[in-house]
Amino acid sequence: MTASDYEHEAELVRRAIGGDREAFGQLVLAYQTPVYNLAYRMLGNAVEAEDAAQETFLRVYQHLHSYDPQRPFRSWLFSIASHYCIDRLRRRRITWLSFEDEIAAPLVSPTPHPETVMARQEEAERVQSLLMHLSPTDRAAIVLRYWYDCSYEEIAAALDMTIGAVKSRLHRARRALGRMLTEGENGDEM
Repeated sequence: MTASDYEHEAELVRRAIGGDREAFGQLVLAYQTPVYNLAYRMLGNAVEAEDAAQETFLRVYQHLHSYDPQRPFRSWLFSIASHYCIDRLRRRRITWLSFEDEIAAPLVSPTPHPETVMARQEEAERVQSLLMHLSPTDRAAIVLRYWYDCSYEEIAAALDMTIGAVKSRLHRARRALGRMLTEGENGDEM
């Protein structure tokens, strides 16, 4: 985001805090896809991701008065979404990726060749499946870092942990993913 984008976002947040529903609607439009994609990557299910995104924006709206303008809005929003998804994952004991679920829309280009679509879909399903083997917090850290390019500081703020803990979780999660990828390439069970 450019400096003017941050200024525009800050103005929208200020207006939304003041009760301007149109400004809040613009924030929802700006962040609905990133929040949905974060939830989808964490939960592995399109319907649950839609529910999680809706719940995230409901919580944001209800707690907008507690937002600290000194903190990036995106970090605060992703924090709410991440914690909600982590709570949902903790409530369910076993998670399975449904192969009937469509992969999130941003992964597919508008007019690719059928072979490309299938290869991308298979790759996306494999990555999603591997993500589901990580703990909810490790999964959140990976998604925030590699899908949303969040800094260590932003991830630490979003997940309520130290920067050192974030680095440690990311390192452990990358090693686990690498191990699972290697085992999968060798034909072993994940």
